[in-house]
Amino acid sequence: MAKPKSLDAPPESRRSVRSLTLIWGIAGRYPAQIAAAGLALLLASAGTLAIPYGFKRVIDLGFAHGADLAGVSRAFRYLLMIVVVLAAATAMRFYFVSWLGERVVADLRKAVQRHLLTLAPRFFEENRPSEVASRLTADTTVIEQTVGTTVSVALRNLVVGTGGIIYLFILSPKLAALLLIGIPVAMGPIMIFGRRVRALSRASQDRIADVGGIVSETLGAMRIVQAFGQEEREAGRFGTVVDATFATAKRRIAMRAVMTAVVIGVVFGAVTLVLWEGTVDVAAGRMSGGSIAAFVLTGGLVAGAFGALSETYGDLLRASGAAQRLGELLAAQSDIVAPASPAVLPQPSQGALTFEGVSFHYPTRPDLPALHGIDLAVRPGEMLAVVGPSGAGKSTLFQLVERFYDPDAGRVTLDGVDLREADPADIRARIAMVPQETVIFAASARDNLRYGRWTATDDEIWAAAEAANAATFLRDLPDGLDTFLGEAGTRLSGGQRQRIAIARAILRDAPLLLLDEATSALDAESERLVQRALDRLMQGRTTMVIAHRLATVRAADRIVVMDQGRIVEEGTHTQLVGRGGLYARLAALQFEDAA
Repeated sequence: MAKPKSLDAPPESRRSVRSLTLIWGIAGRYPAQIAAAGLALLLASAGTLAIPYGFKRVIDLGFAHGADLAGVSRAFRYLLMIVVVLAAATAMRFYFVSWLGERVVADLRKAVQRHLLTLAPRFFEENRPSEVASRLTADTTVIEQTVGTTVSVALRNLVVGTGGIIYLFILSPKLAALLLIGIPVAMGPIMIFGRRVRALSRASQDRIADVGGIVSETLGAMRIVQAFGQEEREAGRFGTVVDATFATAKRRIAMRAVMTAVVIGVVFGAVTLVLWEGTVDVAAGRMSGGSIAAFVLTGGLVAGAFGALSETYGDLLRASGAAQRLGELLAAQSDIVAPASPAVLPQPSQGALTFEGVSFHYPTRPDLPALHGIDLAVRPGEMLAVVGPSGAGKSTLFQLVERFYDPDAGRVTLDGVDLREADPADIRARIAMVPQETVIFAASARDNLRYGRWTATDDEIWAAAEAANAATFLRDLPDGLDTFLGEAGTRLSGGQRQRIAIARAILRDAPLLLLDEATSALDAESERLVQRALDRLMQGRTTMVIAHRLATVRAADRIVVMDQGRIVEEGTHTQLVGRGGLYARLAALQFEDAA
């Protein structure tokens, strides 16, 4: 069975700008915008390099013996034209490059989110969802900055630097050759420091993910934090993670600062020494004043371009780390996939469910078996209750039925088809589930209700709400079905959230119902009304009910008692009470407490 790919950091040898191929692949979908941005970049770079030539003409025509005033005027008109072209090209470059940055990030976020939705729960057991969320937000922000700014700056400086060197050779081959000696010296620190910056960039993104994880966890449990007076401890825990993030960022910044200082020092030092030699040539009459002025300006542009390249290289390495982390998410493979030729489930579904010699361990608990040799057949239309102590393996049965996991041994079948041979989407389309922990999305009441069947009409939604005893409180909401329910349904009581989950299952109208403590959060009156609705809903459908409150399953066709991952008893309520086993002890405790 294939395992999800680990999200651990890769070896150092793989941490390079090659990870940016993910970004280039997405950007390549927009050749027209890339071409427009490239054209604008070339025009802006050409305009930048044309300015020194314009000043050369001004100086040679205006300050030489017998100045040509008409020529000076033409030279200044030329400079003004270059400024206009430069301004327009720069604006055009900014627009298209920024557009590409936003578009690439939007496509990348959608691709990652769509892929995450295909991964099995096992992936999210082995990788913290908060860290995954950080990759989807913080890392894509880094990439947005890189595509929208850094790449453009790097390419512009590369073009300016290369074009400037060519123009320097035109002005003075000797001085240009002397200047070029400093460039290989400047590239050395980039290569030496680059590896360390790369590693620190990756570590910095990991620490940011830790910060996001702590924030998400704390804000999601704010009532518990405050109820137990743990505000100071949580503030301290968050502060520790933030300080660790800052320490990593500080090391990365220091390394980049040293790299930048060395590069700029070498490049500008070389320019200064070369200009010294150029001044001697002007004094000797071997160069004009305009030529040395143009050489100075162009040399400054070249030095600035290569100095900026050292900074942008650090940004590219940081983006490389972010792209690599996102690439790992896209490369993760689910171990629950549809076979190449999935078996077709019978139509109409009978709802016959069987467990044949099923054993299972959760991936994160390989030494603790969740199920041992389960043999169980649920007949079409039967109401089967599953009871037992916490941790007995009851909810694990549901996980296997939904095919969130595959058994380690044995098989689970639906209508005679092994679930591993069917498409998971087809399996889940035949199941309606009310989980023990109700999930309410940060959306309207209408959207939460129709999550069971997105095409449901308002009439159907209200009918389901009536059946689940949810209609009264839904009508009392400020905006009715359009009322926003808050993050995780914080604006509702526990019972109200549970009734929405039941209405959602009613709308699903599936042949197989899985009810995990479906009425546990309801008061006695609501439980009675909802139980009646569920009784009507279960007619003609196969139903598995997990319950700790045995009073809710007394009318079940059959009761299965589980303990430590095994089926230890089976029968009706009356039969099991008469046997004096585990069920009888649990019943005695509950009914005595009720009395």
